[in-house]
Amino acid sequence: MKFVVPNIDPQILASLHSPSLVVFADQVRANIDRMIATAGSVDRLRPHCKTHKMAEVVRILLEKGVTRHKAATVAEIEMLADAGAKDISFAYNPVGPNIARVVELVRKYPDVKLFVTTDHPAPLRQLSAAVAAAGLSVGVMLDVDVGLHRTGIAPDSDAALQLYQAIEELDGLTPAGFHVYDGHQHQESLDERRAAVLSEWPKVLDLKARCEQAGLSVPELLCGGTPTFPVYAELNNPAILLSPGTGIFHDVGYGGHFQDLDFVPAAAVITRVISRPTPDRVTLDLGNKSVAADPPTGQRVYFPDLPTAAQVIHNEEHLVLETPDAEGFQPGDVLLGIPTHICPTSALHQDVAVIDHGKLVGSWDVTARNRRITI
Repeated sequence: MKFVVPNIDPQILASLHSPSLVVFADQVRANIDRMIATAGSVDRLRPHCKTHKMAEVVRILLEKGVTRHKAATVAEIEMLADAGAKDISFAYNPVGPNIARVVELVRKYPDVKLFVTTDHPAPLRQLSAAVAAAGLSVGVMLDVDVGLHRTGIAPDSDAALQLYQAIEELDGLTPAGFHVYDGHQHQESLDERRAAVLSEWPKVLDLKARCEQAGLSVPELLCGGTPTFPVYAELNNPAILLSPGTGIFHDVGYGGHFQDLDFVPAAAVITRVISRPTPDRVTLDLGNKSVAADPPTGQRVYFPDLPTAAQVIHNEEHLVLETPDAEGFQPGDVLLGIPTHICPTSALHQDVAVIDHGKLVGSWDVTARNRRITI
C-alpha cells in the first residue's frame, strides 16, 4: 500500500512548529463515512475514542449520527460526555480508586448511559457496594476472552454464566451485554482473519443463549477492533455493535498489514531537519517523545518523501535517517511522516494543527491524553 498525505501549502508548513501533529479534517470525515458504510448503519457503531482523544472528532461523529461511543480511561469518558455523547462503554475493568471515579462519573453525568466491564467477582462486588451506597446504578458488560488472554473470562466456562448472573443480582448493577475484543487477530488475509474470528464466535453465541435461558438480558455484543471490524460487520446479528477506532486517523501499522481496510491517513507528524552530521545522514527533531515508540526501532514512522531511508538512531528528541538522498535536505527543511502507530502518537501531543481542504483552520486539543481531567 502506498501511503500519501495531502499536499500542503509550503507557507502553511513553514508556520507550524515541529515536532507536532497535524490532522486533516476532510480525511477524518471521509474515514468516518467509510466506517459507516462498512457498518451499514450508524446504529451499528460504537467507535473507540482511544485513537483521537479529541472532542472535535467526537462532535463530527455525533453530527453524522453516531451516538454510541467506547473509551478505555476515565478521562476519555469525561471528554466524550463533555462533547455531548450520551451512551458510553467504559471498556476497562474498574478496580481500586477507579471504582469511586466511576461513581463520580455517574453522578456528574446523570443523562449519560454508562457501561463498565468486569471479569472477576471481587471488584464487581466492590463496584456494587459503591454505586448502591450512592443511590445510583450503572450498566456492566461481561468481558469475554476469545483468545487474546489479556483480560476477560472464557465464554465456555461455568464461571462466565455465574459472573453474568451476579451482575443481575447485585445492587446498583444492570447487565449490559458482552464485551468481545480480539486484538490478537492480525492475519493479513481477510479470509484468514474471518476464519479465526468465526472459530471463536459460536462460544460467544452459546454463552448468550445460556444467559438468556437463565432469564438474563444480553442487549449488546460489543465486538472487535479495527482489524476485525469488517468481519463482524458481515454478521447479521442485531445485538452486535462494532468498535473500530484506529481507522478514524489510520496509520502505517494497520494500513500496511490490512489491505482490506478502506481508510486513508488523516494524521501526520511534522518534523524538521536539524542537522546533517554526515553526507548520507539527516537528523530530524522527531524523537520518541513525539512519535510512538512501541513499533520496532526503525519502523516507527513512514516518510513519503524518503520511503527507503533507514532509521538508524531514535532517541528522545532525535531521529536519524540514513539515505543516499541526504544531500537534498538542509537544516530547516520540513518532512511529513505517517506514524506506524497513531494511537499512542496522539497522546504525545497537547494539541494538533487542523487542515481542512488544504486550509489551516485552527487547532484541536488532545483533551483525553491526560489520565485525569476533573474526576
